Amino acid sequence: MGSLSFLGFLFGVLVMGSLSSSHAHKFLVGGKDGWGSNPSENYNHWAGRNRFQVNDTLLFKYKKGSDSVLVVTKDQYNSCNTTSPKQSLTDGESVFKFDRSGPFYFISGTGDHCKKGQKLIIIVLAVRNKTRHAPPPSTAPVPKPPVSPSPTAETPASPPTTQPPVAKSPKGESPQPAAVSPSDMEPPAPAPAKSSAPGFTGSVGLALGISIGVSVVLGSFVGMV
Repeated sequence: MGSLSFLGFLFGVLVMGSLSSSHAHKFLVGGKDGWGSNPSENYNHWAGRNRFQVNDTLLFKYKKGSDSVLVVTKDQYNSCNTTSPKQSLTDGESVFKFDRSGPFYFISGTGDHCKKGQKLIIIVLAVRNKTRHAPPPSTAPVPKPPVSPSPTAETPASPPTTQPPVAKSPKGESPQPAAVSPSDMEPPAPAPAKSSAPGFTGSVGLALGISIGVSVVLGSFVGMV
């Protein structure tokens, strides 16, 4: 059982190795001119026409013993400093493999070749997943039809009743009577006329008085006769 598991693991490693090697590319630096001090095309122009990925390799071809390849830092590249390189390749057919993404700097390790243009910058692209899952299509919400309100009988609102403001007397003072309008000061209506009974009574008394006076006068006259 353990041997079968080991064989399956080994088979998987071989398959992965073959897949990775099948996707890696080898680039001949400088094309047919190779790695030299007088290239027909600037090395950085040549690099700009290519795309480099992790596990790709560079092949530097030059005359062994008369030239070399130095892997250096950015500052050493800019100043053509050949002392203390990160890596030195001198076998005439030097192969360099990219193990990461990002920039790589190469210069010649011979004399003033670097200052004459024998230098190279390679930018390795970042690793990306080959399979991309498309985002699910967004479904727009279906608008609901507007609901029309049902007509309802509305009773007109009665106008609010307003009451005359009551004047507030200042604190500590007795309330003043309300102002009387001129129409409130009209004279009262005349009282109804009384019956003429008292006048009639006065006339009767006057007649009685006259008759009594006449009787007295007549009695005095008769006594004289």
